[in-house]
This record gives sequence, structure tokens and C-alpha cells, in this order.
Amino acid sequence: MTILNTIPLQMQWITVDPFLFCVHHVDNYPKGNGSLGVSSSLAGRNIGSDFSGKDGWSMYHGSSIPGFPSHPHRGFETITIARQGFIDHSDSLGAKARFGEGDVQWMTAGKGIVHSEMFPMINTASDNPTELFQIWLNLPSQDKMVEPYFTMFWEDSVQTIDVIDEVGLYSSVQVVAGSFNETTAPSPPPNSWASREESDIAIWSIRMQADANLTIPAAKEGTNRILYFFTGVTLTINGVQCSVKHALQVRPTDELKLENGAQESEILVLQGRPIGEPVAKYGPFVMNSQQELQQAYQDYQRTQFGGWPWKGRDPAHDLEGRFAMHADGTVERKS
Repeated sequence: MTILNTIPLQMQWITVDPFLFCVHHVDNYPKGNGSLGVSSSLAGRNIGSDFSGKDGWSMYHGSSIPGFPSHPHRGFETITIARQGFIDHSDSLGAKARFGEGDVQWMTAGKGIVHSEMFPMINTASDNPTELFQIWLNLPSQDKMVEPYFTMFWEDSVQTIDVIDEVGLYSSVQVVAGSFNETTAPSPPPNSWASREESDIAIWSIRMQADANLTIPAAKEGTNRILYFFTGVTLTINGVQCSVKHALQVRPTDELKLENGAQESEILVLQGRPIGEPVAKYGPFVMNSQQELQQAYQDYQRTQFGGWPWKGRDPAHDLEGRFAMHADGTVERKS
């Protein structure tokens, strides 16, 4: 049997080792107010913790600009795939970035970092639709206390390949991590579990035209693989019909023939060989034991992981365009 488990998609999507967390944010934000906030009234929202989806969007933990003000992490990595809209990153190392429209940020929290992720409402004459995936990938014990940093995969470095089936219908595969057929993703950070060849890590974002077919090659024995079918109506996998809004854990060594239904479908694929170490997780910290978890909290309370060099907990950037300024002063700029 190819499909081992079928799980309805909730707000947070189920994951398995080596992944820890996956969430898909889709917000149809209105026009901006000229100060990077939303132009619409915030009345009726639980400001500070607004996950309501009221009018098609949420403020999350933001008070004037949507997003996630300063918060700490230790012991894992965050992979943020910005499909629409923009994200303003700031952190306790003094680094900052604005990325979006297909860019990917891969942040290694390591021994500890505080960062914020705000969604600036750049457009004042039109709406600001925002869509992103955030994925947490665990770090093996030997790398949990490495120095924190982030790597940018700008949109033009993340390849999306078109696959045409036997009747000429298209599927596209964005290769964020790993390889698909002959296409390989940008190199992951050196301390990542994904940097090890034996990890068999893959992150693919797939879009299938109505009625299209696509074959996904088999993974290695012992790998975990989940398909998140989040847009469409029906999808048939090796002869078994599946409904939208489900996570499908599949046998890794089976080649998968996907046959799409009568509407365009989208699927996120996460796969990887388990790290296979104990996981002690609470909130923003992921370690290997309760003792290490307690130490993480003590370290954060004592050091604030370097402090917060920005004015306010929710900074957004005045600079135009996409850019990244790293802690060593290196600056990358995109159009």
C-alpha cells in the first residue's frame, strides 16, 4: 500500500522527523496605509493574538503591521518560502532583510537568536496579498549550538521546472531543497541536516494543471515522505483517489504517479531521513533533553541571545526593494 496515513490539514500541518512544524499562511491583506500597516480598521480583532482570518486576513501578533514581533529560537532551522507579498526580517545579531515574491530564507537558529517577521503593506494603491510556508527542520545534536545565521535563496536561484505529460498537460515543480529529476536546489547551509547526503531531504512545491499527470521518483529506504494536498479537488496517487486538504504520508520507496482531477492542484512535498535523536520541544526551543531545554530558557533569560538592537519589537524597513544585510555587514540587493 503506497499511502500509509491520511490526515486532515489543520492550521498547523502534521510533520514527522526530521521536520518539526509546517504552516501555510494565506492572507488577502487590503491596501497599505502609507506606514506599512493595513488601511482597514482593526476593530473587532484580538490585537496581539489575531489568528481570526476576519475579512480574509489576520494580524497574528502584530499591533499595527501584521506579522510576528521579536521572539527567540534555539536548536533548529526555519525555512520560509515567501510565495506572495513581502517579509521584513530583523534579528538580535543586527541583521535584517526584506524578501518575497518567490524568495526563500533559511535561518539556522543554532545556539540562539531573536528575530521578528513582519509583513509590510507596501502597496497603498492596491491590495497586498501575502502567502508563505514556514517549515521547521530539526538540527542534529552536534549542530544545535552552532552560531546562528541566515542564508537567502533569491527567487532567481530557486529553479522551477515544467514537466509535460503524455498528452501535453503541464505540472511545475519548485525545487527548494534536494533534487527533482536532474534539477538540484541551492546548497543548504553547512550545518543543516539537509547538507548531509544521507539525509535525503527534499522540499518541493508542485502545481498541476487540471487533468495533468506527474511522476515523483522514489526516495531512499528509511526516508519519511509526506505530500500536503492543499489546493484543488481530487488527486489520485498510484490509483487511490485523495481529497483536498489532506496530508498523505506515503511509502518512500514507491514511485508516485499523481493524476490530477478537474481543477488545478497544489502539493507541498516534505521528505527526509529521520535524525533519530530524542526531541525535547517547548515553544521556540528544540533540544535533546529536558535539561537542555531548561538551560535554553535560562540562557535566554540571562542573555536575551544578544539583546534586541531595534526600536520596537516589530520593525519594518524603509528601504525599497528586496535586500539582506547580514551580521558581518555584507549586503545583498535584489530589484
